[in-house]
Amino acid sequence: MEVYPPVDIRGGRCVQLVQGDFERETVFFDDPVEAAGHWMAQGAPWLHVVDLDGARDGVSSNAAIIEEIVAAAGDVPVQVAGGIRTPADIERVLGHGAARIVLGTAAVRDPALLARAAAGHPGRIAVAVEGREGMAVTDAWAKESTLPVGELAARAVDAGAAAIIYTDVVVEGMLKGPNVAGTRDLVDQVGEHLPVIASGGVASLEDIARLREAGASGVIIGSALYRRAFTLGEAIQTARETHA
Repeated sequence: MEVYPPVDIRGGRCVQLVQGDFERETVFFDDPVEAAGHWMAQGAPWLHVVDLDGARDGVSSNAAIIEEIVAAAGDVPVQVAGGIRTPADIERVLGHGAARIVLGTAAVRDPALLARAAAGHPGRIAVAVEGREGMAVTDAWAKESTLPVGELAARAVDAGAAAIIYTDVVVEGMLKGPNVAGTRDLVDQVGEHLPVIASGGVASLEDIARLREAGASGVIIGSALYRRAFTLGEAIQTARETHA
């Protein structure tokens, strides 16, 4: 299982939100490029970069910063999310060197775009399956949809996506543990077809082990790393442990 330290960008700074609430924000780095360098210096196998403004507004105001992070990352692959909703957005972000992009709102609203993107860029399109009480949410989690998370996951499989990133927004940023059962359900549903990356709520190394045992192929850990509940090295070691 891989560990993805995130660099969430709002207003040009690296922040963490609680349950996606823009009014419950903590700034950890004034410079997101510095934040990315911080994690790379600790051996990050991936970076997960999120344009929070783009996710909410549908238009990126942090594109230049993200491009700088991708350029600075070198051999470290960068997964970019937030506000990628049109063919032009997809081509722009991938064209600047992102290893993978994440479609969230667009995957809910425009299945045809998802299918075209996945076919045109094999292995480089992930789908954000972000849910509240079992239903997918959009627009930086501000809007409810009528699409169950299981149906969105199935859509990702049908489209030929590279991965699913599953977030239960209720636990995001709360440091009270992830939704392991929800993760396991998605792994059981689609794990034979594509990887499931878990996100949200991780507070301890035990949480990482539980997600690994549930079958998650990766985990995005934000607040716990930024608040130094454990080190990135410890997280990576736990994620990669195997048991006979």
